[in-house]
Amino acid sequence: MRQWPDLRKILEDFDWVIIGGVATRAYMPERVTKDMDILVREEDGRDVLDRLQKAGFAVVSPLSIGGYMLSSLEGVEIDLIFGNQTWLAEALANPDYDFAGYPVLGLPYLILMKMMSARGRDFGDVTTMLGWADDDALEKVRQVITKFSPQDKDDLESLIFLGQQERQLPDDLI
Repeated sequence: MRQWPDLRKILEDFDWVIIGGVATRAYMPERVTKDMDILVREEDGRDVLDRLQKAGFAVVSPLSIGGYMLSSLEGVEIDLIFGNQTWLAEALANPDYDFAGYPVLGLPYLILMKMMSARGRDFGDVTTMLGWADDDALEKVRQVITKFSPQDKDDLESLIFLGQQERQLPDDLI
């Protein structure tokens, strides 16, 4: 397991969550990823960037999606993403926490974000996380998708089915 920078003290005055591959470890077995992605409100972005730079993180490049790629003194890549999604305030008000105590995007919003990205790796994460989710968690995911992306409700049900089938496979077939 990779050691990620602990940003909790550095960003204690801001609402922020981990997203991407590192966030998935709160909902499924951890997978390898090269960077840690964090999501903040767009209006907080410059202040968060300043705070990270004061803590020793260096800007590597801007991100095309809004935000910056940063590097720690140890060479760990952090993607600071500026968000303005309609669901962001709700999601930041209700983070989950991974086993290390880091704030992560709640499962319903992480599913929503990954479905909207439409990348293959993200759909793999979605099916795996949904396969590990219990009925209560699945209901919350359904509610968020219905509220913020109702056109994806049928796709969500297919992904739930695939995730549950994957979870039931014997280990030697996965």
